[in-house]
Amino acid sequence: MDRLYRTLGALAGLLALSACLVTPGRFESSLDIRADRSFSFAYKGEILASDMGKEALTGAAASSGDDAPEGEAENSPTLMQIAAQEEDFSDAVDDAKGDDAQMQAIASALAKEKGFRSARYMGNHKFEIDYAITGRLDHAFLFPFNIDAQIVLPFVAVEMRGDDRVRVKAPGFANGFDKSQGPAGMGGAGDEAAKALNGSFTLTTDAEIVSQNQEDGAQSTPQGKRIVWTITPLTSDAPAATLRVRQ
Repeated sequence: MDRLYRTLGALAGLLALSACLVTPGRFESSLDIRADRSFSFAYKGEILASDMGKEALTGAAASSGDDAPEGEAENSPTLMQIAAQEEDFSDAVDDAKGDDAQMQAIASALAKEKGFRSARYMGNHKFEIDYAITGRLDHAFLFPFNIDAQIVLPFVAVEMRGDDRVRVKAPGFANGFDKSQGPAGMGGAGDEAAKALNGSFTLTTDAEIVSQNQEDGAQSTPQGKRIVWTITPLTSDAPAATLRVRQ
């Protein structure tokens, strides 16, 4: 799991270096959480990178300087610092010249990482991603980037709440979330990214469902309960659920 977080942090750093905000396009995504805390997550489909301009890079670089609150710089490494630790990723971007070349470098680097079964750059700032991973929920899980980065929007966030609860929220799978808040308050993906949102998110579990916001509710299956959110440009409420798992 530590390597997963380093990979996601490095990718976020790459996108910061490329001055991009990423959002879903057409996709299918699923999350399975068992009562014993084991989980499986998958995302297959498009990821769109919106050009944020050179100002975004300046803002991201400034946030990693000496102006951070006292004590925060030492305890909270920035995306730039995390990315710097992943030499393969950084070198790929440094060696690339031109926007398309940088995007190709990102796709090539991702394709080599655990979880990414394939990552292809399709042109026009669009990636085709096939990602799947399994693990155990003894700490938070985020896809695709760190929720504290304030540069990219996490599509799905899973966090532990107390000793026996898991909260799932998918802010990237809704247009109600303010995607305009890019680095240093710069503009974000805009209307084009909002119009491209088209997919589904399925949560399956054998754990107790404490709460969820899909109006049709959970359906029974041989493996437990299933909740399916259909995502469109009109989706304003992010899919959300809280589960009770075993301690």
